[in-house]
Amino acid sequence: MSEWTVKSALDWTTEYLTGKGDENPLLSAQWLIGEACGLTRVQLYMNYDRPLSEDERSTLRDYVRRRGAGEPLQYITGEVAFRHITVKVRPGVLIPRPETEVLVSEALAMLPAPAKHEAQWNPEAAERESAAVEAVKKALDEAGVEPIGSEETPVSEDVARPLLVADLCTGSGCIACSLAYEHPDVRVIATDIAPEAVALARENAEALELADRVAVLECSLGAGIGEKRMGTFDAVVSNPPYVPTSVLADIPREVADYEPALALDGGADGLDVFRPLAAWAARALRPGGALACELHEGHLDAARTVAEAAGFTDVRIVDDLAGRPRVLVGLKGGHGVADNVPAPSEAR
Repeated sequence: MSEWTVKSALDWTTEYLTGKGDENPLLSAQWLIGEACGLTRVQLYMNYDRPLSEDERSTLRDYVRRRGAGEPLQYITGEVAFRHITVKVRPGVLIPRPETEVLVSEALAMLPAPAKHEAQWNPEAAERESAAVEAVKKALDEAGVEPIGSEETPVSEDVARPLLVADLCTGSGCIACSLAYEHPDVRVIATDIAPEAVALARENAEALELADRVAVLECSLGAGIGEKRMGTFDAVVSNPPYVPTSVLADIPREVADYEPALALDGGADGLDVFRPLAAWAARALRPGGALACELHEGHLDAARTVAEAAGFTDVRIVDDLAGRPRVLVGLKGGHGVADNVPAPSEAR
């Protein structure tokens, strides 16, 4: 084959994927070639005449073959952007989607704003400062001078406590990691029943340097979280399996063929997992604590009834960026951490 440039690779890949029925063959071609060559989409167009190396051509052929067979782009490239972070993804674990970002926005809006943190404790600097103060005190004492302001300054009791969040059915850990990344006071206990998801979520927390604030447990919903934690959580969030079984036959082929059914099938009305989840959240949350769940648009009214029966108040349905009903939010009855937090304007 003659020299393969970025331009010729784009043309060939786009044509090939068009023939395979790709819904957006040009975007797929840009994504795959950029990944194979280590170039952004903008850089592709600035390097039309750049030849591909043998290794790049080999990698691209594999990518194109897999995409032509219907495999999701995210599984091929191994990562996906989610809000302000990038997380690793792989087959066997649900791919994070843009609509789930609204869930994170709602959870953050229902938590108190980050507290002002004092400067990090530096023992060496503190020792030097203490020695300097003692030296001044000694000099003043020897001179017979009473120090000004000799009374001890009271220590502020307004110390920020960590905000505890449970992320059930965490999958890749994108929600848990986003919450911890964007809110410095948040600590997350994330759970998933699938070992593949637990391993990936832990890997993502490590890669994002959040492992000290995101713990991942392998269990069903909150079954692995100790009884002593009940009543201590400030928020419970989840993107559980919620696709009604009857709808599964109509979802896109690349979702049905490649993403795990365990993470999709929510039973006859899509609420098989949400019902026990809402009951657990009602026990786990502090009074005034927040619940935020992504659910199927056709069954959110039924989910509202479930949440209210479990003891949640101010239950609202929030639209996603496309204007479709997507997220249920509510507060545990009583007063607590969520008091005085304004309701997002887009809720209905």
